[in-house]
Amino acid sequence: MRIALLSFEYPPETGFGGIGTYAWYQARALAKLGHEVHVLSGATAPTPLRTSSHDGVTVFRFRADGRVMKGLARLDKHRLWWTKNRLENGWCMHLAFKELRRRFHYDVVEMPECGGEGLLLNWLQRAKVVMKFHSPAQLIMSTYDVRKADVRACSWVEKIGIRGAGAYTSCSRFLADEVRTKMGVRREIEVIANGIDLDLFDRAEQIDARAKFGLPKDKPLLLFTGRMEKRKGIHLCPEIVETILKKHDVAFAFAGADLFGFMEKEFLPRIRGQALRGSFHYLGKLSLAEVGSCLRQSDVYFIPSLWENCPYSCLEAMAAGRAIVASDAGGLPELIRDGENGLIAKSEDAPAFARQIERLLEDAPLRERLGRAARRTVEERYTDVAIAQRSLDYWTRALRLGG
Repeated sequence: MRIALLSFEYPPETGFGGIGTYAWYQARALAKLGHEVHVLSGATAPTPLRTSSHDGVTVFRFRADGRVMKGLARLDKHRLWWTKNRLENGWCMHLAFKELRRRFHYDVVEMPECGGEGLLLNWLQRAKVVMKFHSPAQLIMSTYDVRKADVRACSWVEKIGIRGAGAYTSCSRFLADEVRTKMGVRREIEVIANGIDLDLFDRAEQIDARAKFGLPKDKPLLLFTGRMEKRKGIHLCPEIVETILKKHDVAFAFAGADLFGFMEKEFLPRIRGQALRGSFHYLGKLSLAEVGSCLRQSDVYFIPSLWENCPYSCLEAMAAGRAIVASDAGGLPELIRDGENGLIAKSEDAPAFARQIERLLEDAPLRERLGRAARRTVEERYTDVAIAQRSLDYWTRALRLGG
């Protein structure tokens, strides 16, 4: 089959976030299975449709210029940032895919709901489209400092594209249920988790992260990665860190972009000057190699998120064989089974997280057992090729491909 994956976010140019990471692994896995795979992605600046390739995948990038894009830019004045992003993306994807359709016939097209890729394309072009739910604006925007008007408008834009798809999948049972009950999507939603290429993950470049970032070599390392924002539970972390460091001589490391200044304005001032036994390190935004190295050289990985679907942060920590403490929010309990391949703590409960982290610090055999089980879970359930094959099987059935 010739398959098109549409995602504004696609590495390296437009990011390694969850959706871009998923598209990266999915495209490569489909190519491994013998299919012709095209990825239509965005660009950081206006550009005509341009082509590159990697690992048997053809990548097209496009960003429009002209009156429509200039008109949409005016939405910045009204602080409709999310809505502007979806409208720009929907317009660009429509123009670019229209050009691709002149050159190629696609048997199936997969795209995310978050980004508005299907805003115009699903209605103005005939294609067999699968919509993959990742993080709908209607469900997550309440955790950000945005205008209510932006929430309403952005959610409406995404819904237009969602309604035009021919089939639906979700990365977790949690999100499939949320989409049905809170967004009114009554169609069948097939649950197909995210996948990860373990061979690629295991071969990734390694650096001595402890030496590079000045982390102590002789103390257990507790790691958080992700954006420093409320949805990731960062506001709970000062209490978690204080509780642990008052009793244990360990090191905390936080890696990720601090878009809203939480570290500088709140976290670091609260930690400084306290009589703590261990140490705290904010590493900033890191490269993929740096994040992977920190993961492998950590002892405990924790995810206090308030809302997650099927996060790659957790899958990568599992692939690295780390002992994980995850919140019970969203799709995380579908990845982490308490006491089997990690520990679960109640969402928005910093003391509960501290207690679970302490269990791991005080029980090295437990850390090792949970880490091995986490890696085994990925090997058995979440490899990229297995997930791609499940996708193909569902697409064939739901869209009657080849019939």
